[in-house]
Amino acid sequence: MEHAAALAAPAVPVPFFTQAATLEAVWPQAEANLAEVIARGKYSHGHMVERFEHVLAERIGAARVVGVGSGTDALVLLLRAIGLEPGDEVVVPAFSFIASASSVVLAGGRPVFADIGPDDYAIDPDAAADAVTDLTRALMPVHLFSQLADLGALAEVADRYAVSLVEDSAEAIGMRWDGRHAGLHGSGGVLSFFPTKTLGALGDAGAVITDDDRIADTAAALRHHGRFGRTLAHFPGIANETVLPGFNSKMDDFQAAVLLAKLTRLDADIARRAELARAYTERLAGCPGVRKTPVLVDRGVPTDPVFYVYLVEVERRDALAAHLAAHGVGTETYYPVPLHLQPCFADLGYRAGQFPVAEAACAHTLALPLYPDLPDAAVDRVCELVRAFYTGNPT
Repeated sequence: MEHAAALAAPAVPVPFFTQAATLEAVWPQAEANLAEVIARGKYSHGHMVERFEHVLAERIGAARVVGVGSGTDALVLLLRAIGLEPGDEVVVPAFSFIASASSVVLAGGRPVFADIGPDDYAIDPDAAADAVTDLTRALMPVHLFSQLADLGALAEVADRYAVSLVEDSAEAIGMRWDGRHAGLHGSGGVLSFFPTKTLGALGDAGAVITDDDRIADTAAALRHHGRFGRTLAHFPGIANETVLPGFNSKMDDFQAAVLLAKLTRLDADIARRAELARAYTERLAGCPGVRKTPVLVDRGVPTDPVFYVYLVEVERRDALAAHLAAHGVGTETYYPVPLHLQPCFADLGYRAGQFPVAEAACAHTLALPLYPDLPDAAVDRVCELVRAFYTGNPT
């Protein structure tokens, strides 16, 4: 569609996210899976969850997948499973969703923040190395928006200081580093299946992913009140005992039923997201006020980006978001306040100006609508509205 035609067309709302068409396409399989769950009569932590764990593990090349109640729970359980103890420090980026740091606290540790790189929005390996102390137990890179953190450099830092590498790969399904899936480059990682994610459920759900059986068995016990429920090779003599204080974070079989159906079109959804991202980049090229469109960093090894979010850096970010909202276009701000300045971490003693790249990202980044259901014409309209805002031409 020509840009002028896009502006002349009736103003159809463009939500930040919807999966109505996707659900319609997979619903026959989802409905069959749900009917099986109902017929079996076990709705949580049951057969469908186990099936999903096995199918997903094969899909991403993980030895183990442990389905849990949310991506946040997965982070807490993973940190507990690697043996995080009170007083242990975990180095995390200052620019991420709150769960990346709050999970460390919930697991009994202390987050230590580090600045990010300007292009990948992930923790800067040199900054991570500078943040390591004698109390550091793990580095936790977060793979945000469309590409992986620099896992090669971060693995070298982890090896140098003999600390664990734990990946917050909640957004990173489908992303790979030199052929290996995100979350499998250290002790383990996580996936979130929050509805907006590349593979999204109808509510909260998540998973711990790892190649370490002991970590997987521990996470599996922790999700079910610390009950192992059966004798495990890595925990000899334990059968149906509660040996660790755990949580109630079992995945619902209803969510697993939907996720299994949606897995069948994951490749197509990832390809559609890439297509939409290319369209955004082409249409926003040279747009005044748009400081940066996504930059895919060359790591020197094959990597597989996946566009979970299309993030731009812009001038007058909040005014642009209000302009788009007035024209029926939804956006999201990732993230308006950096983690080190969040009130819940005030006692850690960080101050404004300490992590300038993260703070600049918080001031200028805006996510535009991007999901498989998004029509091409909607991308045209969003981009023309952005351009009109900065050129002063009302739509």
